[in-house]
Amino acid sequence: MSMQELEFRGINRKHLGMYFEELGGKQITKNFPYVYKTENWCGEIISEAELSITSTFKVNSVQIRFKAVNENTLNKLIKDYRVKTRRIGG
Repeated sequence: MSMQELEFRGINRKHLGMYFEELGGKQITKNFPYVYKTENWCGEIISEAELSITSTFKVNSVQIRFKAVNENTLNKLIKDYRVKTRRIGG
């Protein structure tokens, strides 16, 4: 099984879980680690913390673990997930 961990900042944890569901994952757990599974991959929201950028500017940091049956599936999952998390100002 292939695995990779990534950190996402400034995105609500609930939205990050919703993105797994939009990609076909079914939520398995209701607390940390939040687990979303399909037949070929598993996404885990491992932890959430608040980071202080300055004394008044704080942002959340969420650790996510991606697992898949093979490297190609893992790469596609991460690519598709990153599209969901992309933020474009305007």
